[in-house]
Amino acid sequence: MRDTGPAVVARSLHKRFVAKGSKQVVRALDDVSLEVRSGTLTALVGPNGAGKTTLLRLMAGLMRADEGELRVLGIDVSADPQAVQDRISYMPQRFGLYDDLSVQENLDLYADLHGVLAGQRRARYARLMEMTDLGRFTDRPAGKLSGGMKQKLGLACTLVRSPDLLLLDEPTVGVDPLSRRELWQIVQQLVDEEKLSVIVSTAYLDEAERCSHVFVLQEGRLIAQGTPDEIRGHAEGTCFVAAPPDGEAPRLMQARLLDARQEIVDAVPKGGEVHFIRRRGTDDAALEKLLAGARAEPVPPRLEDGFMTLLRARQATDTNIAPSAASEGLAPAEGEPGEVVIEVKDLVRRFGDFVAVASTSFSVRRGEIFGLLGPNGAGKTTTFRMLCGLLPASGGQLRVAGVDLRHARAQARQRIGYVSQKFALYGNLTVRENLSFFGGAYGLRGQKLQGRMDTVLQQFGLERELDAPSGQLPGGYRQRLAMATGLLHEPEILFLDEPTSGTDPLARREFWRRITALAEGGTTVVITTHFMEEAEYCDRIVIQDAGKVLAIGTPREVRAQALDGEDDEKRIDMEQAFIGIVEKARQEDSSAERRAAPGVHQ
Repeated sequence: MRDTGPAVVARSLHKRFVAKGSKQVVRALDDVSLEVRSGTLTALVGPNGAGKTTLLRLMAGLMRADEGELRVLGIDVSADPQAVQDRISYMPQRFGLYDDLSVQENLDLYADLHGVLAGQRRARYARLMEMTDLGRFTDRPAGKLSGGMKQKLGLACTLVRSPDLLLLDEPTVGVDPLSRRELWQIVQQLVDEEKLSVIVSTAYLDEAERCSHVFVLQEGRLIAQGTPDEIRGHAEGTCFVAAPPDGEAPRLMQARLLDARQEIVDAVPKGGEVHFIRRRGTDDAALEKLLAGARAEPVPPRLEDGFMTLLRARQATDTNIAPSAASEGLAPAEGEPGEVVIEVKDLVRRFGDFVAVASTSFSVRRGEIFGLLGPNGAGKTTTFRMLCGLLPASGGQLRVAGVDLRHARAQARQRIGYVSQKFALYGNLTVRENLSFFGGAYGLRGQKLQGRMDTVLQQFGLERELDAPSGQLPGGYRQRLAMATGLLHEPEILFLDEPTSGTDPLARREFWRRITALAEGGTTVVITTHFMEEAEYCDRIVIQDAGKVLAIGTPREVRAQALDGEDDEKRIDMEQAFIGIVEKARQEDSSAERRAAPGVHQ
């Protein structure tokens, strides 16, 4: 029988940290009070560094508040953290799976750690395998699972015992839309059928829409709470969509709107249009000028609109949107606009008998933003690594920046920039030291290096962080530093591997405003992403699955392919298109396999 009292009650919580290497005090939580009802799905949302993870760790009894009271399942966490830990399950952002152990061995290990009796395991395992669809893979090493399957295994290991409260810290970071949907189906099933209390932190506001209650944190303070409808209400009457005029790319219209900070709260491409929030009291004439003749149509607010309205209202100075001159200081890209700078023909990559990429062909033009999309394990990361020269191809032709990558990878790498998914700089080095080190690795010396360092520091707003250890920077600033490092040597082509994974909407807007400006300056951008909103920024995208190309074209062409002859006026976004295309291809492959099976006749 589940508890009927509040799952969590917090009163005036404070938590402070002293930054390493300095005496600066960081207020992770500042006078936070909240109450979470039992048997509900509750979301914690907020920008990076808002205090979401700290709050979850306090609830899990992994750290103690400096001030205030926190009761979890009726227990004072500060007085008896072990009693809380005996009744909850906590899945942190980096869940500790053991790659060399099989799925079954990981489950057994966590069952041993949690003291789950042998007689209880069979029924529990069967339930978990049914929910996660991992029953077919119990003998597979965890290290050979796709990203989405690893997250599902992490959740299964978290649930080897039946907890009274489940804490999930950004469980879908780095997970494709199909796997995200499956993970949320599992969580919702637990709430509906087992009346489990679940608290989840997330950077994705569409996920928070699923929750019964949402808490909005910013800079350690609770700035709003309520149902999704109540949070959406903060943007009521201010949300519109407009189609870009005269064939203008949605990202260019979005950039123009974002730069108009006095009139516009937020803007984002969606379904070939631009969804934007108008500031209350904005002059109609000023808005019409910004829209350049485009017709604005009012639409109901989303949870993300309410979230952005709340955060923008609290910003004394709007520093989160990158300046429109983000590409200033970069040397103009050499070559003709529209020139093909990446050419892929019948590209193949094998790992033993496994074909990760099968006969893939496409080209990318100068100044284009080109997106590589696909489910976890689809082959897009392998394709991406071959394009960067980090992995040799098994077959086919591959030219990047005029260089044949099958024979001169080192030469090509001098003309490209690379920003990896995981922060790949040296955390113990300062911003200055990282830039100096990587500039030297790119062959920059003396005044040339200093000049480029000065330029990127100004471009990315890092001047004040010059002597800060990079590992201690907030997530948004680490991303800026990674971008600055990748652009130091003024590459012709910039490769970005899931650069916004886990970042909040504010940081994503800042990032894409800069990328838009770079592309306008002639830099070619190739990006992988699991966040389908970002595909709307691309000039063209390719969707892969099982190593094969399923779709290629502009976002509009890909959405049309997903509709497959249905009403062209039907509005679908890129996530719906992506899921539709991948699911249809998998169904066709499954049908073909059944027809080819021995004894199967039509």
